[in-house]
Amino acid sequence: MALLRLLVLLFALLISVLHSLPWSIDISESQGPGTILPPFSFNCSSYMPTLELLSVRPPTSFFNNPSLHRLDKGIYVGKVTLSSSARLDALAVNRYELQLQYKCGNFVLAGPLSVHVQQDPDRIRCAGPFASPAGEFIYVPETVTPGALLYTLLLPGPGVQRAQMNITSAQDPPYFPGPFSIDEQGLLRAPSQGLKGQAPKTFQLQILVSLGKGQSCKGMLTVKVLPAPSSQVSFRQKAQSITIPEDLVPGSKVIQVEARGFNLLYEIFSPWPSPFYSIGQADGIVRTTVPLDLARAQGAGVTKLQVRAFEKLRPWASAEFDLTVNVRAVNQWPPRCLPALLVTQIPETAPVGTVLSTLTCVDPDSASAPLNYQLQLHNPPDSASLRLRDRVLEVNTTLDCDTPGACSQQAASILVSDDGQPQMTTEVPVLVMVTPVNEFSPACVPRTFRVREDAGPHTLLGSIVGTDMDYPHNSFEYYISGGPSTFAVDRLSGELHLQGPLDYEQQRLYRVTILLIDHSQDCDLNHHRSGSCTITIEVEVSSTMTPLIVTDVEAFWKPEPWFVAVLTATGAVLLLALGWLLSRILRGFAQSLQTPNKPARALLLSNIQGNEGSIERLMEAPRMEMSQQHSDGRAHDVQSATSLRAPYGTGGYFSLKK
Repeated sequence: MALLRLLVLLFALLISVLHSLPWSIDISESQGPGTILPPFSFNCSSYMPTLELLSVRPPTSFFNNPSLHRLDKGIYVGKVTLSSSARLDALAVNRYELQLQYKCGNFVLAGPLSVHVQQDPDRIRCAGPFASPAGEFIYVPETVTPGALLYTLLLPGPGVQRAQMNITSAQDPPYFPGPFSIDEQGLLRAPSQGLKGQAPKTFQLQILVSLGKGQSCKGMLTVKVLPAPSSQVSFRQKAQSITIPEDLVPGSKVIQVEARGFNLLYEIFSPWPSPFYSIGQADGIVRTTVPLDLARAQGAGVTKLQVRAFEKLRPWASAEFDLTVNVRAVNQWPPRCLPALLVTQIPETAPVGTVLSTLTCVDPDSASAPLNYQLQLHNPPDSASLRLRDRVLEVNTTLDCDTPGACSQQAASILVSDDGQPQMTTEVPVLVMVTPVNEFSPACVPRTFRVREDAGPHTLLGSIVGTDMDYPHNSFEYYISGGPSTFAVDRLSGELHLQGPLDYEQQRLYRVTILLIDHSQDCDLNHHRSGSCTITIEVEVSSTMTPLIVTDVEAFWKPEPWFVAVLTATGAVLLLALGWLLSRILRGFAQSLQTPNKPARALLLSNIQGNEGSIERLMEAPRMEMSQQHSDGRAHDVQSATSLRAPYGTGGYFSLKK
């Protein structure tokens, strides 16, 4: 048991779930019910797998539903057994196609299992209608020649010639004109007295076939004697040639032959048995019996069939018809290419003619068939940077990554088509990435800057302008190579600044080497280039003269807008008060003229004095505020070489003159 388990485990390890489909196994026709077909294994470690038999072609009940057994952790063995009704016959059907489906979680593997039935040379079989319970019927005219050959019992395999055949049923003279005979070759002959006058009698002959070693079979043959023919059987034409596609499934209709006559039957008598076709005995429809794949079915390209039509009650009344069946190849599969997806990268310095890839494509329908190749560019669509010569993809133009948008992915596809009918095409996606190369060194122009000796630290002396032709352009940094620490350069902007004091008497001229190092601009980040230039700095004598600054202050009063509004409102109120006061005075004066008396004059004088005091107070307020505004003006001394005007106080300004 342990040895068997080890053998099965080794078998499972040799067979992977990733085997190419279809699977194919052979089985002898001598195998009976319960026979286990060669097992096959699957890997499934995380789920409980299932194995199903979806269909069988041609339809039959010879195969049980498959079983799935766990052999080891993650390894399962599938088995298919023959059912109790299995009766394999290589001559009847020599190939069955079992459609299996295996599931492991979300993974589904489906494909055909081809079972090829092999003939057993040592097996004696009584096949066909002869071995059926009803037996086989033959029709013999009563005019048959005495001792003529009536029927040939054929058994497959070389053992036929060694078989013994005997008629075991009783042949009573009252009912038989004489005994029928059969020899070792299976040739059944008419009685020696003939069958004249025996129509319409029927004779049942039970025949035993034995080979020794306990191997034997038997069947029934019924001979019906018919009267002499009274009609004639004929075809409208003697021969016909037709063409059919190779993708017809077994059982497909090829053609229907039709003969003139009464109560006719049809048969293919050459070749017999026919390996690819059968004919309906009653309707004359010729059908396929096996797949006609020209790549696998040898001899299926052209088949010449001889068809006989005969009367059911008078088989000797017959006619023959020659049918030639040509099988045309059908383009079923598109070309298969290696690689199926092309992704590569090349530097921008790749020369024209650089080979990117070579496609290897074949046509599964015909390995020697020519294929057509066509390159289609997608991104950019008008680019001519790639070309296809036969099956070789090459660089077509000089590549450049030093302009914006020029260095991009080249997306394309190669269409591979065959010359079959219908034409089949395979698309091979192509993605070529052009990578930048740091080709150019940065450079700058020598310049001369002048600076006063009394210039302070961080004084800007000037800017160094560098260039780099690699994209992105001018992507580099500035450094001072050696030299005094009196100067410093900004590494990004290139601005040159003064760091220390200068002395015209000690050194009047400086030369500074500016080093430029780029940012690689390359797929290799460590591939840097550098350049340099010399900057000359000349010191000028500083001047000791001090400019004379004269300051002149001029003040004026300009009220604010809010003050103007308040002053206007106050004036309006004052005018109203004066009008009201004047009207009171005039009214009182008129009254005093009419009735003058001392108390009235005293009251009028008091009112006038009181109102005059109020008016004086109202007039005094603006004068005090204006005086205060004039007294607040101040002057500031500012050293400047130009005349300036600036706000001073509330509504004032001052001017500075050289």
